[in-house]
Amino acid sequence: MTLGDFVMFIFFIGLLVVAATLLVGCTSPTPPLEQLAVSRAAISSANSAGGNEFAPLQLRSALTKMTAAERAMTEKNYVLARQLAEEAQVDAQLAGAAARTAHAQQSAEAVYEDSRALRKEIDRKAQ
Repeated sequence: MTLGDFVMFIFFIGLLVVAATLLVGCTSPTPPLEQLAVSRAAISSANSAGGNEFAPLQLRSALTKMTAAERAMTEKNYVLARQLAEEAQVDAQLAGAAARTAHAQQSAEAVYEDSRALRKEIDRKAQ
């Protein structure tokens, strides 16, 4: 291989790298169907956990962002749709966590009250 052949080979490899980079950069983003499904499931889970009652603001935010994500999908703005769906998922997860925390706190308070009543009954019988 002569120096001229080697230079042409390097030049050809460089052109291939540039062409591949341009092709990758020019591809349009794909519809975020999986992310939308995950976000819908997170909203459903938060709703089932009592998000409407215990975290209405977070759940409403998730629903609003999900509606906007679906609108962006119909407009084929897939980057925005993915971003909004991810934000909706996070808001829904927050709503679900807040609802589960509130349920757990209510359960703990109920157990505390039951044990307090039981202690009171035991003390009364001991007198």
